Amino acid sequence: MDMKTISELASFIGRAPTAFHAVEEMGSMLKEEGFAELEERKRWELEPGKGYYITRNQSSIIAFKVGDELSDYSFHVTASHSDSPGFKLKENAELEIKKKYTVLNTEGYGGMICSTWFDRPLSVAGRAIIKTEAGLITRLVDLDRDLLMIPSLAIHMDRSVNDGRKFNKQIDMLPVFSGEEKAPGAVRKLVAEELDVAPEDIYGMDLFLYNRTAPAVWGSDNEFFSCPRLDDLECAFASLKGFLSGANAKNVNVFACFDNEEVGSGTKQGAGSTFLFDVLWRINRALGKDEEDFYRAVAGSFMLSCDNAHAVHPNYKEKTDATNCVYMNEGIVVKSHAGQKYTSDAVSIAVMKAISKEADVPLQFFANRSDETGGSTLGNIAMSQVSMNAVDIGLPQLAMHSAYETCGVKDAKYLIRAAKAFYDSHISTAGDGSFQIEK
Repeated sequence: MDMKTISELASFIGRAPTAFHAVEEMGSMLKEEGFAELEERKRWELEPGKGYYITRNQSSIIAFKVGDELSDYSFHVTASHSDSPGFKLKENAELEIKKKYTVLNTEGYGGMICSTWFDRPLSVAGRAIIKTEAGLITRLVDLDRDLLMIPSLAIHMDRSVNDGRKFNKQIDMLPVFSGEEKAPGAVRKLVAEELDVAPEDIYGMDLFLYNRTAPAVWGSDNEFFSCPRLDDLECAFASLKGFLSGANAKNVNVFACFDNEEVGSGTKQGAGSTFLFDVLWRINRALGKDEEDFYRAVAGSFMLSCDNAHAVHPNYKEKTDATNCVYMNEGIVVKSHAGQKYTSDAVSIAVMKAISKEADVPLQFFANRSDETGGSTLGNIAMSQVSMNAVDIGLPQLAMHSAYETCGVKDAKYLIRAAKAFYDSHISTAGDGSFQIEK
């Protein structure tokens, strides 16, 4: 078992309670490897052989390595997402209950499994916009303590609770903050104390609940790993590690991690935005190439859309397809869908098979039952802005969108190896579907 990778993954996720923190962590990893940070509003000057990264909204990040033999180059891209389902605090968060409790007014973000948020230690993290003499600045914040809980209603007061229950997010899911009445602004005051600023100088906040349950390696042979936010920080972490270790002189290698996948990607920092196109276009121009060079490069480019996949559940095996079902610790998952919710097709699957064979990584294949509607992911959304060959892949897990998810201890390392092999390769594609993969 590769416990070193799992330990690194657990530490990474532990430092990333929100998408903002995840992007900050990824930026730190890139800086340690010598990548220079760029800003969208400034002119870019790029050098062959160098690495750069750019963030948008502090919650999405794109990094790239410029090859030094770019006469006929292409982009090699992995895409993942930084956000996870949960609960966001409303602007006026404090709600008094009979002058004996204060709960926090929240709303759902994405499609979470509500029942998994009960009876767990929770806290609050996100970002705050601070007024200073120099102007408005952004600070990340994490109230790093067991601060909140959403208590279950006792079975004595709801005898049908085990017969199935629909949760009302405005009634059932509000976390208890205090055992007394707290004045409006109490959360803002805690944030101000954490950041050592005056409450009145906080002009805006994006704050989310997060689960503080510690990660766990478990199973008879320590074969499983559980923690919050595996979907999709496991893929983000593994593809970034592969990106950092891979290189090909004929490529511009690109690592992209977008926010807001869980709510449809339709934001300025989502996969449906122009963010990826903007970055690729500006790379091409900064390298002294023209519009024709750009479209030639994109036509020959390839994306691995990396978002976790559903493993067979031992108690609900009938929920998965009879022959296209996957298991934890048995390799990377290739996802297909006849209705094109996934981008995989014969060409892109063949490329993925070739890459995985080079990396000595096992592949599995997933499709939804034909009578079930599955989810969608980044690949086809990103393709609406910049079109290239793409395959949808992921790592198998249980309890997707739970507050505490489970994966296999082997699979993150598989994706690291496959991503490195992808970035080490130069894929040449033609309009007839043929391709060559060169080292």
